[in-house]
Amino acid sequence: MSQRMETSPIPVLTVQTAPFDDQRPGTNGLRRKTAVFEGKKNYLQNYIQSVLSSIDLRDRQGCTMVVGCDGRYFSRAATEVIVQMAAANGIGRLVIGHNGLLSTPAVSCIIRKIKAIGGIILTASHNPGGPGGDFGIKFNVANGGPSPDTVMERIYQVSRTLEEYAICPDLHIDLSRLGRQEFDLENKFKPFRVEIVDSVDVYLQLLRNIFDFNAIKSLLTGPDQLKIHIDAMNGVMGPYVRRILCDELGAPANSAVNCVPLEDFGGRPPEPNLTYATSLVDAMKGGDFGFGAAFDADGDRYMILGENGFFVNPSDSVAIMAANLSTIPYFRQLGIKGFARSMATSTALDRVAKAMKLSLYETPTGWRYFGNLMDSGRCSLCGEESFGTGSDHIREKDGLWSVLVWLSIMAARKQGVEQINREHWAKFGRNYFCRFDYEGLDPRAAFYLMKDLESVIADKAFTSQKFAVGDHIYSVERADNFEYIDPVDGTVARNQGLRIVFTDASRLVFRMSGSGAGTGATIRIYAESCERDPRETQQRDTGTEEVVLGPLIAIALKISNVHERTGRRGPNVIT
Repeated sequence: MSQRMETSPIPVLTVQTAPFDDQRPGTNGLRRKTAVFEGKKNYLQNYIQSVLSSIDLRDRQGCTMVVGCDGRYFSRAATEVIVQMAAANGIGRLVIGHNGLLSTPAVSCIIRKIKAIGGIILTASHNPGGPGGDFGIKFNVANGGPSPDTVMERIYQVSRTLEEYAICPDLHIDLSRLGRQEFDLENKFKPFRVEIVDSVDVYLQLLRNIFDFNAIKSLLTGPDQLKIHIDAMNGVMGPYVRRILCDELGAPANSAVNCVPLEDFGGRPPEPNLTYATSLVDAMKGGDFGFGAAFDADGDRYMILGENGFFVNPSDSVAIMAANLSTIPYFRQLGIKGFARSMATSTALDRVAKAMKLSLYETPTGWRYFGNLMDSGRCSLCGEESFGTGSDHIREKDGLWSVLVWLSIMAARKQGVEQINREHWAKFGRNYFCRFDYEGLDPRAAFYLMKDLESVIADKAFTSQKFAVGDHIYSVERADNFEYIDPVDGTVARNQGLRIVFTDASRLVFRMSGSGAGTGATIRIYAESCERDPRETQQRDTGTEEVVLGPLIAIALKISNVHERTGRRGPNVIT
């Protein structure tokens, strides 16, 4: 039902502004404290104008864009500004989720389906929400994936010299009313269109074409049903979980908790890990459920637990998916092309790729690096250690898709989460993996720590060094600052993290993270060791990674001096 909202044309205004010098997007768009976006005059408008201006004028005129948010505080106000500015900048049509809500995977899905020029997602992922929390703006490009480095650089360059922005302040839309709304603008021949669409529909249709929904439904219903417990963490995933897992696949309504999107996510960071998803961990430890999952605010990350709280390490999760992809109709039909992981993710996936005689690509951190591999048909499945996995069905990581892959594997193998994990370790070996995050560091201290550490590992003498810790001796095989050459277009990404590989295939990785909210720097330290003896892989429970990796962590602390140089006694988060 189309409806003209105004009788007289809406004026288009040009507003004078001054540039900000801190609008360079990080790994996942621009994240800042909500108070910066809400309180600094023109901060939001400047960045949106920079995004819109980064699109070539000829491409922008009359094009379609998608807009969605994870429901966090300030999203509605920001969505209205985006609509007003998109109209003034010549965008022809916006497709927006009902009440503004769209998960990140759904935005990617819709961009691809309707061939939009791109999409704006209002999210700060797993960062806290509310007035005292964080806010973020991501721009996804025409393939549905995050902006590549060239686009982010263009946005930043525009932001540095911006003197004005265009806006239609009198244009108002109703985000709660499904359907089309049209507006006549001054000096514009065609009306500006806004379509409010069901948040779940298009994405659900895509999933129906990927999975055997009947097989999953049989697993979740009937006398021997698998009891599941799903925590949407009061983010955008509530409507998706209810509609897809409960209504469509038959899981009882009470299997899903925290399904109402809240502006502050109920006061906890919407981060699906053992530190923050504690209510899920406690529920699973009770033994009543055979499968548990939690999602982050925008639905692209997930955590999986088995019966009695058995934790699936994200690096293992992608490797187990890879080894079992033939249980999914989509991959049986299209074939499996290759795998990719970020450099900091464990090498468990590499061993599966080798066994399946498929290519394995090692990329920098950031989902955008997987886009070219998928667009060129080189890669079917990719994953990161930070609880993100996805495939070439879209160009984003996808939490609910990952959960449905796991349920498909369980249905096909008729096994529980722990048994699937243990059989995988027995066959491929087990990778112990751990990440330490030092957050909110003084940026100068963090920068010089990394610079000094790089000179230590770049020294020729370092590659012949041996470290003795207890009865372990670790010999360095190689050390470098990771550099990635894109096999598709040849672009080079340098300084992507320091890595030290030992002769027994153990690894240490040091990275400065680029996805913070502007509140200091984050240094992440990753430790990994491989156990190939099947008897040993079964001995230890999950959660003992820190014990196994203790000697490696001791080496990491010694060579980086992280505690002395940052004044910290330990990391903020261990995953």
